[in-house]
Amino acid sequence: MAAPPLLLLSDIRHGFGSTRLLDGASLSVAPGERLALVGRNGSGKSTLLRIAAGLIEPDGGTRFVQPGATLRYLEQEPDLSAFADVAAYVRAGAGPADDPHRARYLLEQLGLTGEEEPRALSGGETRRAALARALAPAPDILLLDEPTNHLDLPAIEWLEAELAAMNGALVLISHDRRFLEGLSRAMVWLDRGTTRRLERGFAHFESWRDQVLEEEERDAQKLARKIVREEHWLRYGVTARRKRNVRRLENLHALRAKRRERVAAPGRVAMEAAEAAGSGSLVIAAEGISKAYGGRSVVRDFSTRIMRGDRVGIVGPNGAGKTTLLAMLTGVLAPDSGQVRLGTGLEMAGLDQRRASLDPSLTLAEALTEGRGDQVHVNGQPRHVIGYMKDFLFTPEQARTPLSALSGGERGRLMLARAFARPSNLLVLDEPTNDLDLETLDLLQELVADYAGTVLLVSHDRDFLDRTVTSVIAWEGEGRWVEYAGGYSDLVAQRGHGVRARAAAAAAAAAKPALAAPKPDAAPRAAPPARRKGLNAKEQHELKTLPARMEALGAEIAALEAKVADTAFYARDPQGFARATEALAAAQAALAAAEERWLELEMLREEVG
Repeated sequence: MAAPPLLLLSDIRHGFGSTRLLDGASLSVAPGERLALVGRNGSGKSTLLRIAAGLIEPDGGTRFVQPGATLRYLEQEPDLSAFADVAAYVRAGAGPADDPHRARYLLEQLGLTGEEEPRALSGGETRRAALARALAPAPDILLLDEPTNHLDLPAIEWLEAELAAMNGALVLISHDRRFLEGLSRAMVWLDRGTTRRLERGFAHFESWRDQVLEEEERDAQKLARKIVREEHWLRYGVTARRKRNVRRLENLHALRAKRRERVAAPGRVAMEAAEAAGSGSLVIAAEGISKAYGGRSVVRDFSTRIMRGDRVGIVGPNGAGKTTLLAMLTGVLAPDSGQVRLGTGLEMAGLDQRRASLDPSLTLAEALTEGRGDQVHVNGQPRHVIGYMKDFLFTPEQARTPLSALSGGERGRLMLARAFARPSNLLVLDEPTNDLDLETLDLLQELVADYAGTVLLVSHDRDFLDRTVTSVIAWEGEGRWVEYAGGYSDLVAQRGHGVRARAAAAAAAAAKPALAAPKPDAAPRAAPPARRKGLNAKEQHELKTLPARMEALGAEIAALEAKVADTAFYARDPQGFARATEALAAAQAALAAAEERWLELEMLREEVG
């Protein structure tokens, strides 16, 4: 006999205004069960989980929790402002009978001391503190909403092992396929307000989901054919017996009503990257490049050759310098030593993880057209912005929506739409999978895999790397980077482990005989600088304002370049031409300095994140 559920949601109905988000959803969690809750962005997964946690009262339906069962919930945006430090926040989530040492263990494993002030925490540190608080009591039911957000690969793999070893029940929302495959034993699919359940793990979910949608499509086609037959009879068979006529007419109206009430299955993103003319065979050649900040080596004596058609992933823990390496390889940042040579005919398109290039005051249509009319040019062909928006699952009504009102997933889709509209033969993607749902991830993977040009990719998503890249550049500690053939799983097979945390890599390096303690007569090394708790106010202001300054400098450079490109300008005004070229050189130097300063600040922010 099956054990009674610890948590039961039945016929849950909930909405916001006139929008019905949940319409008869259910959720049952038995002791020790491992459930994954999946669905498209905006389908109501987080709302259902908050109802399960007792934080939201639904409009209708029932919620039952077994008396005495402990339940803990990890929300997407935890608030630590009421606590003096992280340790106090974590301890507040534990009960009197819970092991006080477990909180300290979890904080150490997550790279925190407990003494951090909440206001100085980065997004990643806040996320790790919230995870420690949720895991500390060893609850009977653990509800996790996107637990891998802001975590690097070492933290994700540690969390996966920690959750696999726990005895309590688990309900998990995540877009990380590898994470879901490792932990789920049953699936709950939230689709168009209702839930369907599969008693198998995520590895079987997508084929099952596709089968369900195909059956719905067949049923819809049968219904459409039946309506056509009934309409044909209505036109040409109205002379039949009156009672039969009335009954068949009523049946036709019922069929039409059924079709109107039927909610259409959600669409799919239609992505296609605009491709420029082919680049040369050699895309990037880096020879002995190095970069250091504040005496710490970020990249040390790294060399690689990237050829046309290569798809290269860059992996490492937060603070290792992935973005710095990417910037050097693409020529945005000059190395301290060594050289980077870019191939000929490169047309670069990029996607950054911060969405920094999105002006929140713009509307969705303006962001796609760059304020120029209502056309988007894709592969050299003009397309109306509304049609292009639909390819990325935006509705026509959202055309005038300000970007500040978009969700994280919608902002991610917008960045993809902008990047793929630009002709390119070198695609640079820095954490492109952030906030994307599984369906959009599927299509992004297909696009990257089928892209005819060259791809440089920074990601913490192991499954995404396995499906897309031909080689992986991995951080080995102390500024060393090594390239491995294949995807992330191939990297693990070749070196015996995945990406290690910076502390673990440092400990492993210290244990090697070649890196033994210095000789007694050697001068003692200076103590390492104290770990920063975050950017100060001035640096935060710089980091916030530098993108706008770089954009303004870029526009100034483009205008000056167009001016000096005029062949008649020098003959007409030699002094004016000299002033313009000097101004162009000054603007280019200012842009390079601004980019380097922004990268330095971003490096510091990533290090504490």
